Amino acid sequence: MSEILYLTSMEPRSGKSAVALGLLDLLAADVRRLAVFRPVVPDHGQPDPIVELARSRYQLDLPEPDAVAFTYSSAAELIESGGPERLISAVVEHVARLRERYDFVLCVGTDFTGPSPAVELDLNAELAANLGAPVLQVLSGHGRTADAVTTALREGRTVLREHGCEVLATIVNRAGPEHTGLACDDPPVYVLPDLPVLAALTVAEVVAALDGTLLSGDGPALQREVDSYLAGSAYLQTVLPLLKDGMLLVSSGDRIDLAVGVAAAAVSPELPTPAGIVLTVGHVPDQQSLALLEPSGLPVIAVKADTYTTLHQLEGLTGQLRADSARKVAAALGAFADHVDTETLRKRIQLSKPDVVTPLMFSAQLIAHARADKRTIVLPEGEEERILLATEELTHRGVADLVLLGDRDVIAAKATQLGTDLSGVRIIDPLRSPLRSQFAKTYAELRAHRGVTPEMAYDIVGDVSYFGTMLVHAGEVDGMVSGAAHTTAHTIRPALEVIRTLPDVSLVSSAFLMCLPTKVLVFADCAVVPDPDAAQLADIAICAAETAVAFGVEPQVAMVSYSTGGSGSGVDVDKVRAATSLVAERRPDLPLAGPIQYDAAVDPAVGAAKLPGNPVAGHATVLVFPDLNTGNTTYKAVQRAASAIAVGPVLQGLRRPVNDLSRGCTVADIVNTVAITAVQAQQGAR
Repeated sequence: MSEILYLTSMEPRSGKSAVALGLLDLLAADVRRLAVFRPVVPDHGQPDPIVELARSRYQLDLPEPDAVAFTYSSAAELIESGGPERLISAVVEHVARLRERYDFVLCVGTDFTGPSPAVELDLNAELAANLGAPVLQVLSGHGRTADAVTTALREGRTVLREHGCEVLATIVNRAGPEHTGLACDDPPVYVLPDLPVLAALTVAEVVAALDGTLLSGDGPALQREVDSYLAGSAYLQTVLPLLKDGMLLVSSGDRIDLAVGVAAAAVSPELPTPAGIVLTVGHVPDQQSLALLEPSGLPVIAVKADTYTTLHQLEGLTGQLRADSARKVAAALGAFADHVDTETLRKRIQLSKPDVVTPLMFSAQLIAHARADKRTIVLPEGEEERILLATEELTHRGVADLVLLGDRDVIAAKATQLGTDLSGVRIIDPLRSPLRSQFAKTYAELRAHRGVTPEMAYDIVGDVSYFGTMLVHAGEVDGMVSGAAHTTAHTIRPALEVIRTLPDVSLVSSAFLMCLPTKVLVFADCAVVPDPDAAQLADIAICAAETAVAFGVEPQVAMVSYSTGGSGSGVDVDKVRAATSLVAERRPDLPLAGPIQYDAAVDPAVGAAKLPGNPVAGHATVLVFPDLNTGNTTYKAVQRAASAIAVGPVLQGLRRPVNDLSRGCTVADIVNTVAITAVQAQQGAR
């Protein structure tokens, strides 16, 4: 495997950060210990955005001083005292130390914003050559003809090759329709579209850039992009017609009438939703006025400068790609995945399949697996804020096609308030959908033995959980994810009534994907079945093995008990012994051990001592617990003691996938659960 890659742009504002993010996502799926490195950064005294993005999003164990070698000024001093060779030597030594501690180092070149940008391409080429790093070249298509881009591409490659660099590929970023014909194979050229959202300032960046004070509004509202500015210098009736979605009002702090009017627009479905309000000249409204602004949720910022100066400051600023800007991150990753042949690039970097799987690698592989064969997933809780934020990320990244359930107007209003883009997402209101009558007829037929009449069924399928389940049953969608605002019973009961279990499975159970520091294990059942009998335990084991296969884990099944082999007896261990026999009879192809104690299942030395000759002992990847008490306690103990990430519960045994969220779930949890459901749907289709 290559241990290093050098990413360099050809000019400023090429969108190098977005490309770096795409590369980090690609590398995260295959590299256990990953580092990002900047040889020279600007002298702004702030943490480097690319380094901070990598450290935050990918939880890199990488101190800031290790990730950056020099600022422009310190690099200039070094060159002045010892020539360019001294700078290059210092960078090479710095990277050599990183390579001793990390499996792969992504070097991200200079920003071409230093005192001598004309010589920076030569500097980056020299650094790449002396590091022995293959180069990925980035240039901008913004404002250039296709011929001009082709010329710049060739000139850049010539410079790189003259310095002895190997060019792996070229990415033309910020491209328009006229650049689509630039793609080629050797070395490949990939063309990424211009995404204005990446250059837009977020409200949080406005606060920082203006050194402002946030008076009200926080959370997702601060990460909304600012699309345009409006100077508040007229009466409210003149200003309101000029208001647009995403617009930032900049007005004198004593014009509280404008601020209150614009805040009212934010909660009106008839008016555009602004991004926020900046109050200038250092005037802070009194508490009564602030109380009028707070219900809108709009960020309100106070600054000391006057309105003209504030607008002038904002004019020259562009936004940056930061870890907390979920919309930008999702858009950048989606564009990279859609327009770069990541498998070809992976081969050119010579990434090999790793021997270990970290939680980060598992998450990256999960998303890639879901994208490879996109499925349609319904989210019944379409009016929930976290669901909307996750929907935007999932859509931008191309993880799944999504259907939201709920009142269209409510969803649209909340999406506008959050600044989320729901284009391409299907929205269905169960209470008004023409499918409701069809689903009611089907549900009444399915539940007639329980006394359900067509009239009762019509009311029942108006519920979002039942309507979503009927969409799955009818094949309109491939799976369902719910539970962010509903109980587990509300999610599972419709599935048990309508979708039902697979023909050879007697019950629905659950599994957790336990992401340990170097591997992924499957634990079952830890969430659903309180005390399974032997036949049910066998079902759980077989389903858990199939869950493991779906997520790339080679199943080696351990039937866990307090006794190993034939050393113990009693009702509980006899149940596990009987279940083990049933699994062996039904699935003789599965590597199997049981009854077996937990330590003998996962520790090779203990396994060899307690169950010699059994290939599963000490190497189990699927651990099946005798009851819910044992399973739930064990998964939580391992989660805490081993700093494991528990993904799930994943429901198993249903004809089509339905998964339950915790009501305390995060946006990231929703994204992962949708990806899991999509992968289950792929497996079911096969």
